[in-house]
Amino acid sequence: MKWTDQNDVARHYIDPGKPQQNAFIESFNGSLRDELLNEDIFDALDDARRKIALWRYDYNAVRPHSSLGNLKPLE
Repeated sequence: MKWTDQNDVARHYIDPGKPQQNAFIESFNGSLRDELLNEDIFDALDDARRKIALWRYDYNAVRPHSSLGNLKPLE
């Protein structure tokens, strides 16, 4: 919160118990939890950073997205 104030970034809050107000982030968080955090054990912070970076690249560039007509973002 301090960083957002210092960098003039607006914060937006959703109502408690209303995750549908932020569906894209809720979907991302669910995928991250199901596909990475519940499946891997991290040996150290660097290991976590590496595994998360690989997962994020796959999520953002390689896997098909329904919002893109099941195309991969790089396509």
